[in-house]
Amino acid sequence: MRIGPHGIDPPLILAPMAGVTDKPFRLLCKRLGAGYAVSEMTTADPRLWGTRKSRWRMDHAGEPEPVGVQIAGSDPQQLAEAARHNVEHGAQIIDINMGCPAKKVCNRWAGSALLADPDLVRRICRAVVAAVPVPVTLKIRTGPSAACRNGREIARIAEDAGIAALAVHGRTRDQLYRGSAEYDLIAQIKQDLSIPVIANGDIDSPEKAREVLVRTGADALMIGRAAQGRPWIFREIAHFLATGERLPDPAPQEVAAILLDHLDGLYAFYGEEHGVRIARKHLGWYAKDRPGHAAFRDAVNRAPDAASQRALTERFLALLAQGGCAAAA
Repeated sequence: MRIGPHGIDPPLILAPMAGVTDKPFRLLCKRLGAGYAVSEMTTADPRLWGTRKSRWRMDHAGEPEPVGVQIAGSDPQQLAEAARHNVEHGAQIIDINMGCPAKKVCNRWAGSALLADPDLVRRICRAVVAAVPVPVTLKIRTGPSAACRNGREIARIAEDAGIAALAVHGRTRDQLYRGSAEYDLIAQIKQDLSIPVIANGDIDSPEKAREVLVRTGADALMIGRAAQGRPWIFREIAHFLATGERLPDPAPQEVAAILLDHLDGLYAFYGEEHGVRIARKHLGWYAKDRPGHAAFRDAVNRAPDAASQRALTERFLALLAQGGCAAAA
């Protein structure tokens, strides 16, 4: 699949997730098989561009190409200016967020709330496309509500406005993440459009990935929550789609190397205090469903510094590798 001049190989994309897809996690997922990774959303409000959080989100130094940045807002000209600003800071693809269902985003008339106003969607897409010389993509849901599944209308508006590729999460805004993703509407959107369509929602295994590709005819898959604590899912899916065979689960030693490298990346990127805090949720995801995970999570959440947190993690992983219960961590 291509987005403008950029080849996406394999056609497996890390979904933009606020508070998750920071630079250390994007680098890790790309190393483990993602063909492309989109940043967590950045605000279109220029008053917030100078904050520490925004500076972290706009740091793309050393990141493998293509560099994709998601912007969020509701004012067409403000979004256009945000697109220009991010391109000046290294973005090679701009993605517009019309998929986030979170109340704090939608209450500001942004994210998936925008789907209820097709004319505003048109004006936003046209303004952002006209503002920058790089491809602009769009992330949407199937509609604002079960009573208004207008994803096909929004998709045609996006293509007519010059959007280069469209990602569709198979749920409406009001579903949040409840229930199961629907793929029939994504298939209809794919049939309607000539631009690439990316399917998103509930893709959590190699077998499910193949099923979604078959059912939707999509050009690529976008994976979000299933990559939390399992960033090697990208190589698992890529291998299965290419060969029809499942890769074995990573050995405990490899999981340890991946996790400890992720921790070191977080500490280096954010500094010790913030790195330790941000690492907690990732450690919880890695430990989920493993023996002793509750005791381990409690211990690392109370760790006062990076050295303590890392040592607890090493001990937990060593006990797992030995086949013992890690509750003593």
